[in-house]
Amino acid sequence: MPTIIPIRDLRNTSEISDMAHRIQEPIFITKNGYSDLVVMSTELYEKFAQANKIDQAIFEAEKEVEEGAKPVSLKSAKKKLDKKYYG
Repeated sequence: MPTIIPIRDLRNTSEISDMAHRIQEPIFITKNGYSDLVVMSTELYEKFAQANKIDQAIFEAEKEVEEGAKPVSLKSAKKKLDKKYYG
């Protein structure tokens, strides 16, 4: 279940920081009863950012193939990487 707190609770910055690090989930902040902000630990943000990079790379590769790019086989890609990094 998501953690939801009203914006007035942002005054308790150290408590919110402790909570964010402890639960390792986003904390949703409401304003006038509506979702307004999301607070999370740096570690959790970095996990989300990394997952987004991977998702973005997959999306771009799929788009390239849709636009006519020729897919590269795993065997061919491994061979190129081995040559590049291991001579």
